[in-house]
Amino acid sequence: MSVYENPDHWDAAARHYEKTAHPFTARFAEAALARVVLTPDSRVLDVAAGTGALALLAARTGARVLATDFSPAMVARIAAANLTNVEAKVMDGQTLALDDGSFDAVFSIFGVIMFPDWRKGLSEMARVTRPGGYGVVATWQDRGAATFLLLGQIRWKLFPERAGMTMPMAVQALSDPGDFARELVTAGFRDPHIEHVTHEYLLETAALAEPDTLFGMSPDWTSLSEEEKAAVVAEVWTFAADRAVLPIPSTALIATARR
Repeated sequence: MSVYENPDHWDAAARHYEKTAHPFTARFAEAALARVVLTPDSRVLDVAAGTGALALLAARTGARVLATDFSPAMVARIAAANLTNVEAKVMDGQTLALDDGSFDAVFSIFGVIMFPDWRKGLSEMARVTRPGGYGVVATWQDRGAATFLLLGQIRWKLFPERAGMTMPMAVQALSDPGDFARELVTAGFRDPHIEHVTHEYLLETAALAEPDTLFGMSPDWTSLSEEEKAAVVAEVWTFAADRAVLPIPSTALIATARR
């Protein structure tokens, strides 16, 4: 089992994720929300919600939002926002304990793509979307994003003989828009529209003082020796060229489809 398929991993990472990844993924969540009109009458589901980047933004529309994740600690971070129109539940996105056609819009922002059975995750999203409703899915391109992307590039430069982190199967399978569209149709959606969306992850180089905190969620980091880690940090400093902030352009595919 991949570390990313273990809820204990995400439980341990929840607070760090909320501080570092959440603000960045929220920018893509905002782009996803811009593709669907929500009202206070809308019923919204956020699958594999993490700490709620999409769910909390969707709540601003007045919509009634259910956020689900298999990590209790992630769900607890969403619940801590204490929003009256957001409910947070521990739930496996591969087997949603929800009625057919019960949501007007179902989102998964970099969530379903982490599932071992991601095709089941997509079909579950379609199942619980009402006819005429929307499904919206975001995935990274096949080299990842943010610190994962930077770390992969540096590893390839410094240790070309060393295999890097293998991206989740769905990320590999959905990196081509045509393939992505076909998988959504197979899952039960129709008329998929897929767009590339790029935002810069702003890496504060001062964070390199604690590289285990900065890169520690990635197997590309934890698999390195101390000497290799030092070489990676030195290379990041070279990339940064004395800048206080190193921008890392990161591209996602955001798919919008109808049920």
